[in-house]
Amino acid sequence: MLVYPSGVDVSSSALRFLAQQLRRHRRAIGSRWRRLSAGRQALLALAHLRVGHTYAQLAAGFGIGTTTAYRYVTEAVELLAALAPTLADALRTASAKAYPILDGTLLPIDRIAADRPYYSGKHKKHGMNVQVIADPFGRLLWVSPALPGAVHDIRAAREHGIADALAEAGITCWADKGYRGIGGTVRVPCWGRWETLSAGQKAANRSHAKIRALIEQAVATLKSWRLLRKLRCSTTRITSLVQAVLTLHLTSSE
Repeated sequence: MLVYPSGVDVSSSALRFLAQQLRRHRRAIGSRWRRLSAGRQALLALAHLRVGHTYAQLAAGFGIGTTTAYRYVTEAVELLAALAPTLADALRTASAKAYPILDGTLLPIDRIAADRPYYSGKHKKHGMNVQVIADPFGRLLWVSPALPGAVHDIRAAREHGIADALAEAGITCWADKGYRGIGGTVRVPCWGRWETLSAGQKAANRSHAKIRALIEQAVATLKSWRLLRKLRCSTTRITSLVQAVLTLHLTSSE
Protein backbone atom coordinates (compact mmCIF):
# COMPACT_ATOMS: atom_id res chain seq x y z
CA MET A 1 0.00 0.00 0.00
CA LEU A 2 1.34 3.44 -0.92
CA VAL A 3 1.79 5.96 1.86
CA TYR A 4 1.73 9.76 1.39
CA PRO A 5 1.64 12.83 3.69
CA SER A 6 -1.83 14.19 4.39
CA GLY A 7 -3.69 16.51 6.74
CA VAL A 8 -6.63 16.34 9.12
CA ASP A 9 -8.84 19.42 9.50
CA VAL A 10 -9.18 19.17 13.28
CA SER A 11 -7.99 21.79 15.76
CA SER A 12 -4.76 21.18 17.65
CA SER A 13 -6.69 21.58 20.91
CA ALA A 14 -8.64 18.39 20.13
CA LEU A 15 -5.38 16.55 19.51
CA ARG A 16 -3.85 17.83 22.76
CA PHE A 17 -6.99 16.95 24.72
CA LEU A 18 -7.15 13.39 23.43
CA ALA A 19 -3.41 12.86 23.88
CA GLN A 20 -3.71 14.03 27.49
CA GLN A 21 -6.59 11.61 28.15
CA LEU A 22 -4.58 8.76 26.63
CA ARG A 23 -1.53 9.55 28.77
CA ARG A 24 -3.68 9.52 31.91
CA HIS A 25 -5.24 6.23 30.86
CA ARG A 26 -1.84 4.66 30.21
CA ARG A 27 -0.59 5.71 33.64
CA ALA A 28 -3.77 4.39 35.27
CA ILE A 29 -3.47 0.93 33.70
CA GLY A 30 0.32 0.82 34.05
CA SER A 31 1.04 0.56 30.34
CA ARG A 32 4.83 0.71 29.94
CA TRP A 33 5.41 0.48 26.20
CA ARG A 34 3.36 1.09 23.08
CA ARG A 35 4.15 1.07 19.38
CA LEU A 36 2.86 4.65 19.22
CA SER A 37 3.18 7.51 21.67
CA ALA A 38 -0.01 8.98 23.16
CA GLY A 39 0.19 11.88 20.69
CA ARG A 40 0.51 9.58 17.69
CA GLN A 41 -2.33 7.38 18.95
CA ALA A 42 -4.49 10.48 19.31
CA LEU A 43 -3.68 11.49 15.74
CA LEU A 44 -4.53 7.96 14.57
CA ALA A 45 -7.95 8.12 16.23
CA LEU A 46 -8.67 11.60 14.86
CA ALA A 47 -7.77 10.49 11.33
CA HIS A 48 -10.21 7.61 11.64
CA LEU A 49 -13.07 9.73 12.99
CA ARG A 50 -12.59 12.86 10.91
CA VAL A 51 -11.49 11.40 7.58
CA GLY A 52 -12.95 7.90 7.84
CA HIS A 53 -9.73 6.06 6.96
CA THR A 54 -9.97 2.29 7.31
CA TYR A 55 -7.84 0.38 9.81
CA ALA A 56 -5.72 -1.00 6.97
CA GLN A 57 -5.02 2.52 5.69
CA LEU A 58 -4.21 3.76 9.18
CA ALA A 59 -1.95 0.78 9.84
CA ALA A 60 0.04 1.45 6.68
CA GLY A 61 0.35 5.15 7.39
CA PHE A 62 1.45 4.76 11.01
CA GLY A 63 3.62 1.68 10.51
CA ILE A 64 1.66 -0.66 12.76
CA GLY A 65 -0.49 -3.76 12.33
CA THR A 66 -4.18 -3.57 11.42
CA THR A 67 -5.18 -5.20 14.71
CA THR A 68 -3.09 -2.68 16.63
CA ALA A 69 -4.73 0.19 14.74
CA TYR A 70 -8.19 -1.18 15.62
CA ARG A 71 -7.22 -1.58 19.28
CA TYR A 72 -5.78 1.93 19.52
CA VAL A 73 -8.81 3.55 17.89
CA THR A 74 -11.24 1.58 20.07
CA GLU A 75 -9.38 2.58 23.21
CA ALA A 76 -9.44 6.27 22.27
CA VAL A 77 -13.12 6.16 21.29
CA GLU A 78 -14.13 4.55 24.59
CA LEU A 79 -12.22 7.17 26.58
CA LEU A 80 -13.88 10.01 24.66
CA ALA A 81 -17.36 8.47 24.82
CA ALA A 82 -17.13 8.25 28.61
CA LEU A 83 -16.59 12.03 28.72
CA ALA A 84 -19.59 12.92 26.54
CA PRO A 85 -22.23 15.11 28.23
CA THR A 86 -25.44 13.45 29.37
CA LEU A 87 -28.90 14.79 28.55
CA ALA A 88 -29.03 16.38 32.01
CA ASP A 89 -25.70 18.12 31.35
CA ALA A 90 -26.97 19.41 28.00
CA LEU A 91 -30.18 20.75 29.52
CA ARG A 92 -28.23 22.60 32.21
CA THR A 93 -26.32 24.30 29.40
CA ALA A 94 -29.54 24.88 27.45
CA SER A 95 -31.20 26.52 30.45
CA ALA A 96 -28.80 29.44 30.06
CA LYS A 97 -29.85 29.87 26.42
CA ALA A 98 -33.02 31.40 25.03
CA TYR A 99 -34.25 27.97 23.90
CA PRO A 100 -32.92 24.69 22.50
CA ILE A 101 -33.86 23.09 19.17
CA LEU A 102 -34.54 19.37 18.75
CA ASP A 103 -34.32 17.26 15.61
CA GLY A 104 -33.43 13.75 14.50
CA THR A 105 -31.05 12.63 11.79
CA LEU A 106 -30.11 9.37 10.14
CA LEU A 107 -26.53 8.10 10.12
CA PRO A 108 -26.25 5.81 7.06
CA ILE A 109 -24.89 2.31 7.68
CA ASP A 110 -23.75 -0.55 5.47
CA ARG A 111 -26.62 -3.05 5.61
CA ILE A 112 -28.52 -5.31 3.25
CA ALA A 113 -32.22 -5.14 2.42
CA ALA A 114 -33.03 -7.93 4.89
CA ASP A 115 -32.07 -5.72 7.84
CA ARG A 116 -35.52 -4.17 8.15
CA PRO A 117 -35.11 -2.73 11.69
CA TYR A 118 -32.40 -0.45 10.33
CA TYR A 119 -34.30 0.72 7.24
CA SER A 120 -35.73 4.23 7.40
CA GLY A 121 -38.82 4.61 5.27
CA LYS A 122 -38.46 8.40 5.48
CA HIS A 123 -34.92 8.45 4.12
CA LYS A 124 -35.20 5.31 1.97
CA LYS A 125 -31.94 3.88 3.29
CA HIS A 126 -30.49 1.87 6.17
CA GLY A 127 -29.14 3.79 9.12
CA MET A 128 -29.22 4.67 12.79
CA ASN A 129 -31.48 7.33 14.29
CA VAL A 130 -29.86 9.90 16.59
CA GLN A 131 -31.56 12.85 18.27
CA VAL A 132 -29.74 16.18 18.20
CA ILE A 133 -30.18 19.18 20.52
CA ALA A 134 -28.71 22.53 19.49
CA ASP A 135 -28.71 26.06 20.89
CA PRO A 136 -30.43 29.03 19.17
CA PHE A 137 -27.33 29.64 17.03
CA GLY A 138 -27.22 26.07 15.71
CA ARG A 139 -24.34 24.99 17.94
CA LEU A 140 -24.30 21.34 18.94
CA LEU A 141 -25.19 20.64 22.59
CA TRP A 142 -26.07 16.96 22.76
CA VAL A 143 -26.48 13.84 20.63
CA SER A 144 -28.47 10.83 21.79
CA PRO A 145 -27.48 7.16 21.75
CA ALA A 146 -28.17 5.59 18.36
CA LEU A 147 -31.35 3.61 17.67
CA PRO A 148 -32.26 1.56 14.55
CA GLY A 149 -33.27 3.70 11.58
CA ALA A 150 -36.82 2.33 11.52
CA VAL A 151 -37.50 4.13 14.82
CA HIS A 152 -39.45 7.36 14.25
CA ASP A 153 -38.17 10.61 15.76
CA ILE A 154 -41.01 10.96 18.26
CA ARG A 155 -40.53 7.40 19.50
CA ALA A 156 -36.78 7.94 19.79
CA ALA A 157 -37.31 11.14 21.78
CA ARG A 158 -39.64 9.31 24.15
CA GLU A 159 -37.25 6.40 24.61
CA HIS A 160 -34.46 8.81 25.51
CA GLY A 161 -36.78 10.71 27.89
CA ILE A 162 -36.15 14.01 26.15
CA ALA A 163 -39.66 15.47 26.49
CA ASP A 164 -39.91 14.54 30.18
CA ALA A 165 -36.48 16.00 30.90
CA LEU A 166 -37.36 19.25 29.13
CA ALA A 167 -40.65 19.54 30.97
CA GLU A 168 -39.02 18.82 34.33
CA ALA A 169 -36.41 21.51 33.67
CA GLY A 170 -39.08 23.94 32.46
CA ILE A 171 -37.30 24.47 29.13
CA THR A 172 -39.30 25.25 25.99
CA CYS A 173 -37.89 23.46 22.96
CA TRP A 174 -38.62 23.85 19.24
CA ALA A 175 -39.07 20.83 16.95
CA ASP A 176 -40.61 19.90 13.58
CA LYS A 177 -43.89 18.15 12.76
CA GLY A 178 -42.31 14.75 13.33
CA TYR A 179 -42.72 15.35 17.06
CA ARG A 180 -46.44 16.19 16.92
CA GLY A 181 -48.16 14.79 19.99
CA ILE A 182 -45.05 14.47 22.15
CA GLY A 183 -46.46 17.04 24.60
CA GLY A 184 -44.62 18.74 27.42
CA THR A 185 -42.72 21.89 26.54
CA VAL A 186 -41.85 20.83 22.98
CA ARG A 187 -43.32 23.29 20.47
CA VAL A 188 -44.22 22.00 16.99
CA PRO A 189 -45.76 23.76 13.96
CA CYS A 190 -49.51 24.03 13.47
CA TRP A 191 -50.80 20.86 11.83
CA GLY A 192 -52.73 20.78 8.56
CA ARG A 193 -52.48 21.49 4.86
CA TRP A 194 -51.09 24.94 4.11
CA GLU A 195 -54.21 26.14 2.30
CA THR A 196 -56.43 25.16 5.26
CA LEU A 197 -54.39 27.07 7.86
CA SER A 198 -55.48 30.50 9.05
CA ALA A 199 -53.34 33.56 8.45
CA GLY A 200 -52.19 33.47 12.07
CA GLN A 201 -51.23 29.78 11.84
CA LYS A 202 -49.29 30.40 8.63
CA ALA A 203 -47.39 33.25 10.27
CA ALA A 204 -46.65 31.07 13.31
CA ASN A 205 -45.36 28.27 11.07
CA ARG A 206 -43.11 30.65 9.13
CA SER A 207 -41.63 31.94 12.39
CA HIS A 208 -41.26 28.39 13.67
CA ALA A 209 -39.45 27.30 10.50
CA LYS A 210 -36.97 30.18 10.77
CA ILE A 211 -36.16 29.24 14.36
CA ARG A 212 -35.66 25.52 13.86
CA ALA A 213 -33.82 25.85 10.53
CA LEU A 214 -30.60 26.44 12.47
CA ILE A 215 -30.64 22.83 13.72
CA GLU A 216 -29.32 21.92 10.28
CA GLN A 217 -26.03 23.59 11.22
CA ALA A 218 -25.70 21.26 14.21
CA VAL A 219 -26.45 18.22 12.06
CA ALA A 220 -23.91 19.39 9.48
CA THR A 221 -21.34 19.82 12.26
CA LEU A 222 -21.92 16.24 13.37
CA LYS A 223 -21.58 14.87 9.86
CA SER A 224 -18.47 16.91 9.13
CA TRP A 225 -16.80 13.94 10.85
CA ARG A 226 -16.78 11.85 7.70
CA LEU A 227 -16.84 8.47 9.43
CA LEU A 228 -20.47 9.22 10.35
CA ARG A 229 -21.50 9.72 6.71
CA LYS A 230 -21.28 5.98 5.99
CA LEU A 231 -20.70 3.68 8.95
CA ARG A 232 -19.34 0.23 8.17
CA CYS A 233 -18.95 -1.11 11.70
CA SER A 234 -21.11 -3.07 14.11
CA THR A 235 -24.24 -1.15 15.11
CA THR A 236 -23.32 -1.75 18.76
CA ARG A 237 -20.32 0.58 18.36
CA ILE A 238 -22.13 3.51 16.76
CA THR A 239 -23.28 5.13 20.01
CA SER A 240 -19.68 5.23 21.27
CA LEU A 241 -18.48 6.72 18.00
CA VAL A 242 -21.13 9.46 18.07
CA GLN A 243 -20.40 10.31 21.70
CA ALA A 244 -16.66 10.41 20.99
CA VAL A 245 -17.26 12.86 18.13
CA LEU A 246 -19.48 14.99 20.38
CA THR A 247 -16.76 15.15 23.05
CA LEU A 248 -14.12 16.18 20.52
CA HIS A 249 -16.36 18.84 18.98
CA LEU A 250 -17.27 20.39 22.34
CA THR A 251 -13.65 20.29 23.45
CA SER A 252 -12.32 22.01 20.33
CA SER A 253 -15.08 24.65 20.33
CA GLU A 254 -14.54 25.81 23.92
